[in-house]
This record gives sequence, structure tokens and C-alpha cells, in this order.
Amino acid sequence: MDVSSFSRNGILIVDFGSQYTQLIARRIRAMNVYCEIRPFSISATEVLQMAPQGLILSGGPSSVYEKEAPSLAKEIFDLHIPILGICYGAQLMVAMRGGKVEKGVKKEFGRAVLSCHKPSKLLQGVKKTIEVWMSHGDHIGSLPASFQGIASTDTTPFAVFSDEKISQFGIQFHPEVMHTQEGDLILSNFVTKICGANTNWNMSALLPDLVEKVKAQVKEGHCLCAVSGGVDSMVAAALVQKAIGQRLSCVFVDTGLMRDNERAEIQDLFTSLFERPLFVVDAKERFLQSLMGVLDPEEKRKKIGALFVQIFDETSRKFEEEQKTPISFLVQGTLYPDVIESAGTGAAVTIKTHHNVGGLPKEMKFSLVEPLRALFKDEVRLLGKELGLPERMTHRQPFPGPGLAVRIVGEVTQPRVERVRAADLIVEQEMRKSEIYGSLWQSFAVLLPIKSVGVMGDHRSYEETIAIRAVTSFDGMTADFAELPYPVLSTISRRIVNEVPGINRVVYDITSKPPGTIEWE
Repeated sequence: MDVSSFSRNGILIVDFGSQYTQLIARRIRAMNVYCEIRPFSISATEVLQMAPQGLILSGGPSSVYEKEAPSLAKEIFDLHIPILGICYGAQLMVAMRGGKVEKGVKKEFGRAVLSCHKPSKLLQGVKKTIEVWMSHGDHIGSLPASFQGIASTDTTPFAVFSDEKISQFGIQFHPEVMHTQEGDLILSNFVTKICGANTNWNMSALLPDLVEKVKAQVKEGHCLCAVSGGVDSMVAAALVQKAIGQRLSCVFVDTGLMRDNERAEIQDLFTSLFERPLFVVDAKERFLQSLMGVLDPEEKRKKIGALFVQIFDETSRKFEEEQKTPISFLVQGTLYPDVIESAGTGAAVTIKTHHNVGGLPKEMKFSLVEPLRALFKDEVRLLGKELGLPERMTHRQPFPGPGLAVRIVGEVTQPRVERVRAADLIVEQEMRKSEIYGSLWQSFAVLLPIKSVGVMGDHRSYEETIAIRAVTSFDGMTADFAELPYPVLSTISRRIVNEVPGINRVVYDITSKPPGTIEWE
């Protein structure tokens, strides 16, 4: 992933499969330092080519002494680059440098009290005693010869250790999670003080770099951009328009899986912001037909992705006939989390295929232009502000590319789409009315294929269930369920049952991410 001058002299995160790896990256980006995640299979030569100012070895679910455990090229430890190992990364550092890692007698998950015993650059400014978040089952029996322990908990004698001379550090807890006190300070000590990383990563400085990258890729070509009205696609379109002007044509595909009145709102917004008119394709029947009988969420995403590309191909041919100019590029608002969750890195598993990443067919006539591929959602919002987009657009809640299809568990049919759309509108109306909307990362309705017995108007009912999902998050990579006021939940439930035909029960999802994802499918 190349972002020109920003891709050098940042922090390289080596992924060993932790679900917190992306959170490490987001914490570092918040320090105005560029970083990116690479798999543990990266070679020492590749590291040298990237020229990072520091390496962070992530946590992971494996044990270093297992036969198939992920490892790291031993030469990387001798590149004279500061290294911070976190959890599994710390244990791997110990094992590969001559120490001993053993199966723990007692696993340690959750909060623990860390006591600092010796001074260290890593813990500079950190209180002598703090609460940290542990998540490990193995135990460091002995440290490599040149390392020393500098902090411990009641059950973990080497909770922090280091060889200060060669700037290699290990910590057994997770500083990237919010439950660790002063975790940001610990990461900042490593990134900015020990590594001396450049703090030039901000959207104002990045914008001209991204514009030039688009110009270099597209040259004199023409682009087709799919816009959905969401933050990602609109920012991508605005960025590409800044780069190539009227050689960008935008299309909105009405899948029939959008939020209430979405099409009209997008057309209105687009008219005020873009140079060329928006081309609208009504494909409601085609999408419903393609999803008929499909129950598996991965298959839904892939079918939607394939049909999108087919429609873009047809649309581009129409443009080419009218304008006598070939269209070779397809612009997408793919973000870094989309790439991570779709493909995984290192030992990380694929969480779900995003329709604009893994859901695309292998053979397309288009070359993809993905100017936001290196960015997290909150960075895209800031970039949209730099591009002059209105706040009502940049601060809309995220909406999945496959639309309501992945908010319908089970088969997607017209009646079920109408039910979840009507319920979703009620959720949004009540969140805005109670002034909660802006404090949430997302809030929406999910239609479940669960029927239950109810009593409505003295009659027995046997109808479907709506689940309400509302979460708070910093970046979408982790999330907590929102503690909504009971009166708001009560009003939403009452309105949905009374106003949405086919629904007689409403439940509230109180699952955080992880273990759940934000969307149900």
C-alpha cells in the first residue's frame, strides 16, 4: 500500500493474528504518524526496502512453541530498528533471542495491576502502578541474556522487559485497548521518543499527495465512480474529481436495498457538489432476482459485488457510445478496514468479504482506482472536510455497500426489505429526535428470520423480529454497544410494532465488537 512519501519512515506493524492489530494502527495514526500492517511472512529485505523507523509485533492467538506457530525472519531482529513486541509478539521475541516461553499454569484475561520496578524509555512518564488489560495463556519463564524485567503483575513477573541498548522492548499486556491506563502514553513513548517517527501524517498534508497519485494512475483516462451517498464513495468521488475534473462520470445504482428516500437525497446532494450530472440506474428488480433463495451472507456480498460490476460495465459502454471516449477505470471508496477484514493479514482470519474487495470478480474490464485504501473511516471524514464537503455528508453514519441485504438475516425479498427499511427509518428518527444520533458510530435495525407468538388487538400474531443495533466506536475496528436510555428504546419498540407490518417483537443487541461485528452479516 503506497502513499508516496508517507509510506517511508513510519511504523511497520507485523501481524500475528490479533483482532487488536488494527487498533494498534489506529492509535498510531492518531499520533500523526503513518503506519501500516504487514503479514508475519515479511522478509528482512522487504523491511529494509520500507525503511520504517520502528517495528511493532502484534499479539496473536497461537503459542510460540507450537509446531505451526507463526514466526518471523530472525534477521529482522538484527536490523538495528527499534522493536516493540506486544503479547504474542513479546513472547516470540523472547523465544527467538534465547529466552524461554512455557505454557502458563493460569491464564490471564482481563484487568491486572502493573507495578513498574526499573526506569525505561518505554515507561517514561507512566505512573508506578497502573491498570492494564491482559489476554494471554502462556508464561515467559526466562528472558534472553541481554534483557531485563522492568515491570510485573502478581502473576506475570516479566510483564514489561527490554534491552535498552538495542531498543527492543516487550510487553505482555495490550496498550492499544482503552482498558489499559496510559496505554497511549506507552505507545507514544515508543513511536515518537524511541523511534523518532515523523509526525507528518495528517489529511491536509496528505490531500495533494493523493491527488497526484490519482493523476499518475489515470493519466489522460476517464473514470467511472459508483456513489452510494455514503461518506466513503462521496469522498472518493470528490478526490478524483479534484484530480481529473470532468473526466470523472458518477453513477448511482438504485439496488432497492437503500435507506428510506436515499435516491432523492443523493441526487440533491450530488447536484450541489459535482460538475457533471449523476447517472442513475434503476436495478431494483435485478438485485432482488440475484438474491432470490440466497441465505449465506458471504454469497450475498459476492453476488452483489458481481452484479455491481456488471452494471458498471453496461453503464460505461453507454457513456463510451455517447461520449466517444473509453472508460478504463472504476473508482471505489475502499477503506483500510475493508481490506483488512476481507483478506486478513498474517495469521488473521477473514472476518467477512466486503463487496468492493473480495466480492469483486477476478476478471474485470476496469482498473480499480481506490484513493482511500490506506485510510480509516475517521480519516476519510477529515479528508472530506479538507475537500469542502458538507458536514451533513461527512458525518453520516456508515452504511454497508450491500445495503439492507446484510441487515436482513436470511433470504432477501421485497416484503422483508420494506420491513427493515421502515424499522430503520424509525430508529434514525428517534435517535435524531433524542439528540443521540451524533454520539453513535452506527444505529440501525436488523430483520431476523425468527417468528414468535404475540398478541395484537386481542388476536394471536406469529410474525418476525427486529433487532436494534447501536454502537459507539472510535474507528469501527472495535465497538461497544450503546447504553441507550430506556425511554428511547421503549419508543422505538412501540413504534416499530405499531407501524411496521409483519413485526411483533423488538430486541436490543448488547454485543460488543469483538466478539461480534457491527453489522450482523
